Amino acid sequence: MEIALLWTLAAVLVLTGLVGVVLPALPGTALIFLGLLVAAWIDDFQRVGGLSIAVLGALAALAWLVDTAAAALGAKRAGASALAVVGAALGTVLGLFLGFLGLLFGPLLGAVAGELLSGRATAQAARAGLATWVGLILGIAAKLALAFTMIGVFATAYFLTSPPA
Repeated sequence: MEIALLWTLAAVLVLTGLVGVVLPALPGTALIFLGLLVAAWIDDFQRVGGLSIAVLGALAALAWLVDTAAAALGAKRAGASALAVVGAALGTVLGLFLGFLGLLFGPLLGAVAGELLSGRATAQAARAGLATWVGLILGIAAKLALAFTMIGVFATAYFLTSPPA
């Protein structure tokens, strides 16, 4: 029974992490890493060993760097203010309540609103908002790719290694 609970915990952490890859409030890839670590721990790291865990950790760290850099690079390229990045993050959270379209366009509207609040002209706010939004979308896509790569690395190590005797 205890093993079933641990597998359930691992699955919940990974699934919550996948949601967190899209949502700015949850540390997505960190939760995925933790869930995969729990899953590896279940059989005392017999199937998923230290090298695989190190690769998973490196992928999680890379995803964190992508998350940190993506919106900032998009914003910086268009000369956006810090309020545009904050607005994009808030727009993402608020967009959750409006379904897929809210999630897709919430960051854009939030970034534009942040730019307008910082006193920018409408045209500059739209350009900076769009650049911030594109950065966020590209960052989410990269984080999703890294998250699924993490799951693939784990699955490959787990299923290609013989179970302990």
